[in-house]
Amino acid sequence: MSQEFDYDLVIIGAGVGGHGAAIHAVSCGLKTAIVEAAEMGGTCVNRGCIPSKALLAASGRVRELRDAQHLQSLGIQLGAVNFDRQTIADHAENIVAKLRGDLTNSLKRLKVDTIRGWGKVLAPQKVAIATEEGEKIVTAKDIILAPGSVPFVPPGIEIDHKTVFTSDDALKLEWLPQWIAIVGSGYIGLEFADIYTALGCEITMIEALPKLMPTFDPDIAKLAERVLLKSRHIETFAGKLAMKVTPGAPVIIELADAKTKEVEQVLEVDACLVATGRIPFSKNLGLENVGVETNRGYIPVDGHLGVLSGTEAVPHLWAIGDVTGKMMLAHAASAQGVAVVETICGRDRTVDYLSIPAAAFTHPEISYVGMTEPAAKELGASEGFEVAAVKTYFKGNSKAIADGHTDGLAKIIFRKDTGEILGVHIFGPHASDLIQEAANAIAFRQSVHTLAFSVHTHPTLSEVLDEAYKRAAGTH
Repeated sequence: MSQEFDYDLVIIGAGVGGHGAAIHAVSCGLKTAIVEAAEMGGTCVNRGCIPSKALLAASGRVRELRDAQHLQSLGIQLGAVNFDRQTIADHAENIVAKLRGDLTNSLKRLKVDTIRGWGKVLAPQKVAIATEEGEKIVTAKDIILAPGSVPFVPPGIEIDHKTVFTSDDALKLEWLPQWIAIVGSGYIGLEFADIYTALGCEITMIEALPKLMPTFDPDIAKLAERVLLKSRHIETFAGKLAMKVTPGAPVIIELADAKTKEVEQVLEVDACLVATGRIPFSKNLGLENVGVETNRGYIPVDGHLGVLSGTEAVPHLWAIGDVTGKMMLAHAASAQGVAVVETICGRDRTVDYLSIPAAAFTHPEISYVGMTEPAAKELGASEGFEVAAVKTYFKGNSKAIADGHTDGLAKIIFRKDTGEILGVHIFGPHASDLIQEAANAIAFRQSVHTLAFSVHTHPTLSEVLDEAYKRAAGTH
């Protein structure tokens, strides 16, 4: 390390992205510090992936044990299935506490200096940290900004954190409303609909865009709507805005047409979860001190995640994670952190976003990697190649039949000329695990003609993809 700096690398933000960057930096021999003003672990560990998966695991078990018809088909009979809300909530909190502790200890073990306080860029290669003891200034050869994101609350919606709340509050599971409206039908809305219906709540789902689950591939969204929403008697509104949401008992929701903005209906519900996505948390980072302006809150970056001032990268300043607006996923942030550290060390590395998978941990799960069919066809039209797609269904899979969980499909989108896979979408049991095989195939730009000859264990759910590869390659 150059003697003119306190550290080789200072990371502002100790979420999954910052933590991943710190661990990799240490393995590369960099003297590293990480700055965090709130809880170690950021959104993922404290208010996102981890507690939501804990709630989904518990509520999913309740759903399974209460499915008397399914159990009887397997020859199993159970009496009444009860649950304790507080114990389920405690289960989630205990896991959060454990993982937060593990994360903190791993940094300590690796001799990463953890500085508690609010960090901001004071000048090039200089960070000011507002700590309880006062301002602390450190210098670093390189600085990574990893401040993360916060839930987005649309105008007109008033949050009281009790009857109207975001996922941050919902994860505490402080109560189970008899009737709850969920604004938004993306990952967060779907996962909470899964949790709440399993625990006995009535749901109304409101989506501003014309179709439910607008970010999912159309074929997946169509089947998922039938299985996850209609079969659970969830009332849905598409193309409707929650123009005004007023907390209280009851919560008052003014529903308007998304195009005309005219109020058409008023709902009275016990609670309202606002699941309208997340926005970057980029305020008070000192960006103005290095001539950087955000774009709708996002920090502009180049292909190597260098922070941009106009069209030029600010030397030795980088940004990763949700604040870059690339992919709001914990594992994407971690991949970005590793890539930046590699670039800092003279081994230029970029992130291949096409091969980063995503999943919604509903029952059954939804996962995808790469492009949707409409996006792939748009690319094909602009670059002069044809796109094809094939589907296979879990109802034809031996393992799914044996388990008695046959709802779902796998869809592969590929180039007709080369067979290169452009996107894979799965709705079904263990979709979040199955998608990794497809993600690896896209990462290495593999063709269905090669993959059709790969061997899958029989009988396993992975044969759903095996069947799809063979169908795509024309060998079936």
